[in-house]
Amino acid sequence: MDRDDIIVRTQKLTKHYRGRPALEELDLELKNGRIIGLVGPNGSGKTTLLKILAGVLADYSGTAEVLGMRPGLETKSLVSYMPDCSFLEDRMTPNDALDLFADFYSDFDRKRAYEMLLAFRLEPTQRLRDMSKGMREKVQITLIMNRAARLYLLDEPISGVDPASRQLILEGILRSYSSDSCLIISTHLIHDIEPVLDEVVFLDRGQLRLAGNAEDLRAESGGSIDQLFRSLFQAEAARNWELGAPERPGFVGRR
Repeated sequence: MDRDDIIVRTQKLTKHYRGRPALEELDLELKNGRIIGLVGPNGSGKTTLLKILAGVLADYSGTAEVLGMRPGLETKSLVSYMPDCSFLEDRMTPNDALDLFADFYSDFDRKRAYEMLLAFRLEPTQRLRDMSKGMREKVQITLIMNRAARLYLLDEPISGVDPASRQLILEGILRSYSSDSCLIISTHLIHDIEPVLDEVVFLDRGQLRLAGNAEDLRAESGGSIDQLFRSLFQAEAARNWELGAPERPGFVGRR
């Protein structure tokens, strides 16, 4: 791997919550110009990793780098992060949200964002409190993907939308994504995002289980990425259930 192309690098990255490991000595290198699926069972460390790369979490050991810099104030202008929860106030409208991002981020393209809102069939003057979860997620994706960032981090971006809308959202993401950046999508809806992925990273108990080019992984496994995920984790989940320990890390179940 050409080190000049590395946009994300971690070495022995470790983060514990109340003594329980979320990430455990994670070594990872991700290249620029890729759309990367970050997958794994619930509790595998996906959200924690994204928070660290976004500069939201700083209490960890080991090394995390975005374009050679520790995530923090220096990287805020390079990273566009969508958390797995709403970050907008209920009283706001999409127009208010566009104004907020335009004031806060010099790289935000308000005109293109407004066009994306219309493509999503959202009413720019409707209060967020009156929108469904899926509609609010579309607003947030519009904001995040219309920054000229080098690294986009999306945590479960299509979890709250109906199946018919997922393709529309993915198309919107792809239209906004630039090939001179890196896009990391954390999701459990692997089947829906698999067609857009260049690479896949599988996490398990905070450690790297498997990573590689999506096409190569499909060829080696003889099936889809979704099927590969199931083969890696569902048998283990069944064993945990039989042992009477469904809450053990790595269990595939409801969040």
